Amino acid sequence: MTAPKSPSRFNRFSKAECILVFITMIWGGTFLLVQHAMTVSGPMFFVGLRFAAAAIVVGFFSLRTLRDLTLFEFKAGVFIGVAIMFGYGLQTIGLQTILSSQSAFITALYVPFVPLLQWLVLGRRPGLMPSIGIMLAFAGLMLLTGPAGASLNFSPGEIATLIGAVAIAAEIILIGAFAGQVDVRRVTVVQLATASVLSFMMVVPMGEALPGFSWLLLFSAVGLGLTSAVIQVAMNWAQQSVSPTRATLIYAGEPVWAGVVGRIAGERFPPIAMVGAVLIVAAVIVSEMKTKGQRAAASSRRSEPAREEPENSA
Repeated sequence: MTAPKSPSRFNRFSKAECILVFITMIWGGTFLLVQHAMTVSGPMFFVGLRFAAAAIVVGFFSLRTLRDLTLFEFKAGVFIGVAIMFGYGLQTIGLQTILSSQSAFITALYVPFVPLLQWLVLGRRPGLMPSIGIMLAFAGLMLLTGPAGASLNFSPGEIATLIGAVAIAAEIILIGAFAGQVDVRRVTVVQLATASVLSFMMVVPMGEALPGFSWLLLFSAVGLGLTSAVIQVAMNWAQQSVSPTRATLIYAGEPVWAGVVGRIAGERFPPIAMVGAVLIVAAVIVSEMKTKGQRAAASSRRSEPAREEPENSA
């Protein structure tokens, strides 16, 4: 009897994981577009317009299912929407003063923030590898922000982006917590609408002037709205079968794609900042790795029933 063939590395990626890889590539390319849109609009108005377009698109294709919206799904959508508003809003504010590629790498810190928040909020203490990832991320942030960062004197744009990364980490945790308990499309409409309404409500407190008509603003908002709709639907759908930690590992490629796009557009990092960017990507990957003992334990749990079954049948 021939031994069964072991699956290739490519085959280990499920359909949901492949979709997450694709949207990560798209996600990475949006940073530069948002930065250009900031020349004709205030950040919160733009975020509100962006998610309004996304909510309308997803809502149009979800009219029938919206009739069955439950109170639990509404609450789930509102919680996720609040996190989205803070995450994207602060990220967009930061893009007014820092490079798009720098924003992407700082935003990527949400990955090591996921186990950190799970520890602080849910009491799940991070293991060895996530702890190492958090330390690498901190070192990378210091180098990425340059001499000012080394003295913990971050610029306002860097601080806003860093806090936005915490909000995005909360979004990932919330999506994972509600996945499988709610209808994806109904919750997506609620979270996009919530993010839009809250962003518009922040325009006056932020002191933003309403922008005049601009084709750049229109195309950017509608284009990013469609992109956001696709990304949010894909995230909610895929994370029903992909764990939050596995998902965040895939999302690690997002700042790399943003860096490639920024490089093509002429953005350049000083050498020390490049080292910091590499450390952040390493932190993202390391924080999702398992130790040898954890892998062995997981392998033992999977193989134990298979070994016992022939003995019982004999």
